[in-house]
Amino acid sequence: MGFIQIIKEKARANLQTIVLPETSDLRTLQAAHSALQEKIAKIILIGEEAEIKQRAKEHNLQLDEAEFINPASCDMLESYVELFVKLRAHKGLSEKSARALLLENPLYFGVALVKSKKANGMVAGAINSTADVLRASLQILGTKKDSKLVSAFFLMIVPQCDYGENGIFIFADSGLVQNPNAQELASIAIDSAKSFEALVGKKAVVAMLSHSTKGSAKHPDVEKVIEATRIAKAEAPEIALDGEFQLDAAIVPSVGKSKAPDSPIAGNANVLVFPDLDAGNIGYKLVQRLAKAEAYGPITQGIGGAVNDLSRGCSSEDIVGVIAITALQAQQNKE
Repeated sequence: MGFIQIIKEKARANLQTIVLPETSDLRTLQAAHSALQEKIAKIILIGEEAEIKQRAKEHNLQLDEAEFINPASCDMLESYVELFVKLRAHKGLSEKSARALLLENPLYFGVALVKSKKANGMVAGAINSTADVLRASLQILGTKKDSKLVSAFFLMIVPQCDYGENGIFIFADSGLVQNPNAQELASIAIDSAKSFEALVGKKAVVAMLSHSTKGSAKHPDVEKVIEATRIAKAEAPEIALDGEFQLDAAIVPSVGKSKAPDSPIAGNANVLVFPDLDAGNIGYKLVQRLAKAEAYGPITQGIGGAVNDLSRGCSSEDIVGVIAITALQAQQNKE
C-alpha cells in the first residue's frame, strides 16, 4: 500500500468534513467526486447547488452525497458575520465589510465554516493565490497557540528511494516564508518535525540545509543556519535535529559519515529545512520532476485550524491527496 493510501485509510477511519470553496474549478469538482467515492471525507461545496450539480452532470461526476451551501441563502450567515466582526474588530472591520467578504469571497466563507466547527478543514488554492488563502485563514483562524509563525511544506514521496523514511520526506519551507531569519527558520524546523511525526507516524530526523557542512564555508547565510540550529536545539531538545549540512551530507549515510562523523543526524534526515524559499521551492520541483516524486502541498502548519493551500498547477488527484492529509490533520486537532 502506497503512503498516500495509508493516509486515506486513516482518513476513512474517522471521517472529517472538508469544505471546498473553489467550485467554479472543474478539478475541485472532480476531487470532490473522488473523495466521496473513496469515502475519505464528508464534503461541503460552496455555491449554488443547482449550478454545481449541472456542471457535475456534464462531466459525469456524482456529488449527491456532498453538502451544498450558498452564502447568500445560508441561515447562519448573520452569525458568521458577527463572529468575523468580533475577531477583527480591533482592526476596524465593519459589519458591512465582513458581510461583503463572506458573501463575495468563498475563501472567507469557507474559513468561517471551519472556525464555527461546521467544517473540520478547508482545501483551496487551485484558482486562488497562496496569499489569498492564507489571508482569509489568518484573519479568521489566527495562528496555533504553540506556533510562532505560519509556514508551509511539501510532503515528498520519492519512488524507489532508500533515503529518508523509505523515500518519504518533508521539504520546508517550500511554499510561503520568503527569507526566514534564524528564529523563524528554527520555528519552521520545529513545526516541520511535528508535522512529519503526525502525518508519517515515524520519528522526525531534521537536517538544517546549507551550502556548507559543519563550517566548510563561511558566509552570513551559513551563520543564519548555524544560529537557527542552535535556537531549535535549545527550544526543542527532544527533536533529533542538527546542521548545518549540505544536502548529500544530510541524506546519504556514507557522505554524512565522511563530512560530519560526529553527528547522528548526518545521512539519516527525513525532514529537510531549506535556508530560504528559493532553495526550498526549487528543490521540491527538481525532485518532483526529475525523480517523478509525488509532491503534496504546500501543506500549511501553524494556522489555528486545518486549512491547506494548493499549487495552481495541481491535478484533481493532487487535491484528493491534500483532502486526505487535511482530514488527518483535523483528526489530530481534535485530540
